[in-house]
Amino acid sequence: MEYKVERLLVNFKTLEEFKKFKEYGIQELSMLDDLEGNIIENDSQSPFYGIFYGDKLVARMSLYKRSAKFDQYFDNSRDFLVLWKLEVLPNYQKKGYGKALVEFAKSLNMPIKTNPRVHSQDFWKKMGFSAVSYDMDRDLGENPLIWSPFDNQTKTETDTEE
Repeated sequence: MEYKVERLLVNFKTLEEFKKFKEYGIQELSMLDDLEGNIIENDSQSPFYGIFYGDKLVARMSLYKRSAKFDQYFDNSRDFLVLWKLEVLPNYQKKGYGKALVEFAKSLNMPIKTNPRVHSQDFWKKMGFSAVSYDMDRDLGENPLIWSPFDNQTKTETDTEE
């Protein structure tokens, strides 16, 4: 099944939809504060994307473009995307919504970095993401995964073990 990924508006309707995600208590994925900050700043370029089932937001993520000057993950420094807080409501999981969001991000044809939640590594590996060699100063306790549309352009764990 194909799903339509939409850029979410920075408004109070989206804020109400985000509150439904907060009910499930996954604090690390809460985007309420991020959205409220964007509403206050009147930021019209929303970093939030989602999929609706009817008129209900059932899956969402935030996607931020980062300048090449901040790239510490990819060979040949370039602009890249940071995919954060991908979440699918419990009753809609295992139906392809998460995959559709990731495929949308990949369709932008830029390298992607993400910090997966505990127990989600298998999902990200199925989506083609690779672990990077851990750097204590850079990664600050996170275990980033990366994906690149450019062959052999990422620094993965296997590259540094050879």
